[in-house]
Amino acid sequence: MEPLRELTKNHVLGNPVRLGIMLYLLPRGRVLFRDLLKVLEVTPGNLDSHLKALEKAEYIEIYKVFADRPRTAVRITERGVKETGGYLRTLKEALSLIPPKD
Repeated sequence: MEPLRELTKNHVLGNPVRLGIMLYLLPRGRVLFRDLLKVLEVTPGNLDSHLKALEKAEYIEIYKVFADRPRTAVRITERGVKETGGYLRTLKEALSLIPPKD
């Protein structure tokens, strides 16, 4: 049951919205705030709260980009890639402990 214990230690990625953010960022590297809103179907305030938690853990960086108007963008950090990968490997290991149904 060690993998289950390990999963409960990561309070940042244990939240489904934050895990969803990281899974969306992982293959892309960076995304716009509005794109995350569309994909996750959460309110702007809710998303902002989750992004701040991820930024505090140093899993992401939040910054402004200037095109036709200022926009908020999110970039995954090296730590974010490492921690998300480790979390997913531990989750996979925990799932392997579940016996198959006949």
